[in-house]
Amino acid sequence: MNICQDSVRDVRKNRRNVCMVRRVILLACAGILVFSMSACGKSQEAAKHQIEGSHVVSAESSMSAQEPEELSEAEPELPQDDKEITGAVEQMQDGTEEPQPEQNITQPEGNQQSEQSQTVERGTVNYADRQEIYLDSSWQYADHSAIHSGCAVMYKASENRNGIVVGVNAGHGTSGGSSVKTLCHPDGSAKTTGGSTAAGATKATAVSGGMTFADGASESSVTLRMAQILRDKLLAAGYDVLMVRDGSDVQLDNVARTVICNNVADCHISLHWDGDGLNYDKGSFYISVPDGVKGMEPVASHWTQHNALGASLVDGLRAQGCKINGGGSMSIDLTQTSYSTIPSVDMELGNACSNHSDETLNIQAEGLLRGINAYYGR
Repeated sequence: MNICQDSVRDVRKNRRNVCMVRRVILLACAGILVFSMSACGKSQEAAKHQIEGSHVVSAESSMSAQEPEELSEAEPELPQDDKEITGAVEQMQDGTEEPQPEQNITQPEGNQQSEQSQTVERGTVNYADRQEIYLDSSWQYADHSAIHSGCAVMYKASENRNGIVVGVNAGHGTSGGSSVKTLCHPDGSAKTTGGSTAAGATKATAVSGGMTFADGASESSVTLRMAQILRDKLLAAGYDVLMVRDGSDVQLDNVARTVICNNVADCHISLHWDGDGLNYDKGSFYISVPDGVKGMEPVASHWTQHNALGASLVDGLRAQGCKINGGGSMSIDLTQTSYSTIPSVDMELGNACSNHSDETLNIQAEGLLRGINAYYGR
């Protein structure tokens, strides 16, 4: 009986020992497996599946049979997408940006529609209807003006407004302007062509008095009437109009008129009749920019716009049946285009022998409106 009991105790003891050994082996295998998986960079989820899906003995034999892999110090090769993301992150961290490829943008020359249809942004100033606008001394080239106590007047369309401001400049009409001089060019360089001021001069008359028509009418009175007729047609078509001279006299020289238009209007059209001394009506034309000033700023950046606007206005006049002088342009170095930073042109609507009745002016105004619409793609 004692022997049997001792035997039973020994068997139970042996069984406990075997169980203990098995537990130790299981724990050791599990520890080795977890360590190995961690060293290889496997996730805990993968380790869990591997432990649950394999027998302990096979796992033990597998672990003992395999050589542990050496970890390389080199960074693993990334897929292309990952490389791009990594590079972007590194650039964000060091504050640099990836250089962008240069874009070659060719500005169109001459009478290009893409250039014509551009409207210059005037900033955030919202001018009221009939508001008087004076020269702001902070505006570029304002300090080149000698006469600037007067003001322009803003007229706003009452309906169908298109957001475009046309500067209409009735030529001449500044008392005392012929006795004052201003620089021909912003940089002080000399004129390259003749005109009301001779070539080679560095200063020009601030505002000339204009010529006298064959019937005795002054040019300044006719340009004002023309400006009024054109203003009304522009307003009816949805344009806002900056009347640079809204009465018989305005104390603004040619520089001041141009600078105000630069900062308030989208284009600048000055109205004139040519004092050529001829005894016949030679027709209309615009003053184009001569080659000699095309390299001078701001002319260099805007002369194609000036010429394109002039050509469009002449086309409009021609389509309206108006007489055109020659090819429709004459190249002269003007103060106006030398200071303009928006599309700008001097329109010569005839000479002293031209008919300037309201009927004729209305026809010419219709032609100018056609040209403006075409320039802005309307």
